[in-house]
Amino acid sequence: MRRFIRAGKAAAVLLCLLGLTACSQPLSPTDHQTTGVDHPMPTEQTTIPDPATEAPAVTPAEAVIVSQIGQLRDPCVLKAGGRYYVFGTGWNGYFSVGRDLSGRWLPLDNAVTVPADFAGDPWAPEVYEYGGAYYMFTTYKSKETGRRGCAVFRSEKPGGPYTLHSNGHVTPKDWDAIDGSLYVDKDGQPWMVFVHEWVSTEDRVGRMACAKMKDDLSGFLSKPVELFRADVASWATAGVTDGCWIYRCRDGSLLMLWSNWDAAGYCVGMVRSPSGEVTGPWEQLEERLFSKEILGDYDGGHGMIFSDYDGKLWLALHSPNDAVAGRPETPLFIPIREENGRLVWDLAKRSSLS
Repeated sequence: MRRFIRAGKAAAVLLCLLGLTACSQPLSPTDHQTTGVDHPMPTEQTTIPDPATEAPAVTPAEAVIVSQIGQLRDPCVLKAGGRYYVFGTGWNGYFSVGRDLSGRWLPLDNAVTVPADFAGDPWAPEVYEYGGAYYMFTTYKSKETGRRGCAVFRSEKPGGPYTLHSNGHVTPKDWDAIDGSLYVDKDGQPWMVFVHEWVSTEDRVGRMACAKMKDDLSGFLSKPVELFRADVASWATAGVTDGCWIYRCRDGSLLMLWSNWDAAGYCVGMVRSPSGEVTGPWEQLEERLFSKEILGDYDGGHGMIFSDYDGKLWLALHSPNDAVAGRPETPLFIPIREENGRLVWDLAKRSSLS
């Protein structure tokens, strides 16, 4: 979310990121999750090329779609009504012209109705279809508390306008909390996974946290539980926890995407809950799903996962993290797949980008 600069040379993780190394866990016939709602697993498993005998059909650079949206941080993609919607920091939104992720996008007018206690920092909106309506989990700074917090907005239509549904912030009023994300567990219980921001922790190290939510998503049912600290990842060079997103693997375990800095810049790491419980315990993975070392040009982060109209999985993030000569912070779409309880880049050539 914030703009930090870190420099140096990252450890080599490219082979694992691209799915060219073996992982240990077998798949089992359970479901997986990309947002807050269960998605049935495919009836057939993707055939994975043997890296010893087959080269990837496309290079990583060829696999990435640099969207035509232009500048937009923290993109979140919603699939609805035969098109895609993308929302990002600034409470800006866009919708696709057709189903081509590489095609044209048009801006939404007045996607969010500004609440009365708004004092700035309209960050990282995430939008979900839930219970017959559309809900936006987002961050803003409150006039009442002077702090950033996560709130829930609601709309009858995917493109908005989204109006405040919760009674202001649902996260603790004495915390700076950002980047709320919806997760619905296997029993149908909704949770918010969110960031306890480093600016309001005693040791200036960010945490990831979660809390049970009411069925109508209007507030918390439980006190927040700390999941992990920013500094427990061996690759992390900063005390930041950003951009959480939960994915349920076919073997029942959970993966969480989150962002921090590695030696090469802003990136997307992964952490795993083998038990399949959102409360963990969570194990940090050495591999990152996105790092500057993969493409060599820009860093990027604040990732989320969505499926297209053909059932393919995609990673969305912004890159670079700071505007540089040649490109502002731009949404990228990267094809991914689940492989042995991990997420890796999918470098198989496709005939369609829809």
